[in-house]
Amino acid sequence: MSQAGRMLVKGALLTVAVLGLSACSMFGGGNDRGSSSAGSNVEEGIGVNSFLWRASLDTLNFMPLASADPFGGIIITDWHSDPAAPNERFKATVYILDTRLRADALNVSIFRQQQVNGVWTDATVDPDTEIQIENAILTRARQLRLSQLRD
Repeated sequence: MSQAGRMLVKGALLTVAVLGLSACSMFGGGNDRGSSSAGSNVEEGIGVNSFLWRASLDTLNFMPLASADPFGGIIITDWHSDPAAPNERFKATVYILDTRLRADALNVSIFRQQQVNGVWTDATVDPDTEIQIENAILTRARQLRLSQLRD
């Protein structure tokens, strides 16, 4: 067999091996993302910790939802104004960064605008506000996890 023929056979075998290994990961071989050990809970179809995901949606349910990506772990709300303060509005973005239920697996960004002379302008947000919302989400996530453990 010529050298070009041998290279072609080696390339074909390599391709078959790569496809075979990738098929194993597609059908669950060696993938433990669905396990619930060590605080991890990934439901079918969600790429992040399901407790953090549901807790984020529960905590921000008073704000209109603009976008939610359960695979990327991003929740974006639309602007929300409290009827008691119609010249001020808020928007939130939640990033879930891990499949485990951990404080560092969550990042919340809050945006605030004020209406001045009929024009919405960006305003500063108290950094403690983001921390309070993160803590509320983490508390709710722990509640959800404990309720599942009891069931």
